[in-house]
Amino acid sequence: MTVRQATIGDLEKIVPLFDAYRQFYRRPSDPDLARRFLCDRFQHGESVIFLAEVDGIAVGFTQLYPSFSSVSAARIFILNDLFISPDGRRKGAGAMLLAAAANFGREMGAVRLALTTEVTNLTAQALYEREGWKRNSEFYSYDLAL
Repeated sequence: MTVRQATIGDLEKIVPLFDAYRQFYRRPSDPDLARRFLCDRFQHGESVIFLAEVDGIAVGFTQLYPSFSSVSAARIFILNDLFISPDGRRKGAGAMLLAAAANFGREMGAVRLALTTEVTNLTAQALYEREGWKRNSEFYSYDLAL
């Protein structure tokens, strides 16, 4: 298995994974929407995507969005998406993608990566904790739907 930073040339490899990721979160399948969304992120330099492959076949991805911490006066990255296809699970792809994201953050001088996951997503929580991520117990997260 290899993990590398994706480019716009990998778009068609990532689209099915991104579409499956959205379906996991109960959104209808829409490969065209996935393609447009990802293409916009690539074209505008608005995210960084890492791709896990086995023999050239994409089995997982993670997507980072740049942000900043005002309190730390420093760069952070939001690890917004992590998805492994059923064929890629239990083979270390998740851990490798998390490590690639952390290494990238360090190289960019970020002070931390942040992520959220559903309370019911115990598999992901176990992976994050196994890889050294700590559940935040100091702050609550709020959303405002627009």
